[in-house]
Amino acid sequence: MDEARVRARLDELRREAAARLAALDGQLSDIADARRDANSDDEHDPEGSTLAFDRAQVSTLAAGAHRRLDEIDAAIARLDDGTYGRCERCGQPVPEARLAARPTARFCVGCQARVDANDR
Repeated sequence: MDEARVRARLDELRREAAARLAALDGQLSDIADARRDANSDDEHDPEGSTLAFDRAQVSTLAAGAHRRLDEIDAAIARLDDGTYGRCERCGQPVPEARLAARPTARFCVGCQARVDANDR
């Protein structure tokens, strides 16, 4: 594994995720401004209900962007402490192809399948 290349990729992903989060935060601010300027009775105002829907949708996207940023930061921390590329569950190496496809992967494929099965 070329650590410099991995770090550059993670740094790039972090910049993209931070920009995405900033854009979503801007959208939330715009929605809040529009809501202040609009009728506050969302239940009976079609525009108000649209603003509420937009706010919920953008809030969900922002939460996902926060999670993504946290995943990237955790991968950078693993790179810093020398555990990047090792499965957090079994300790075996995570295949290079998996890390190339998912640079923030914490688990090997087998352990990820077990984690996913437990989440259901």
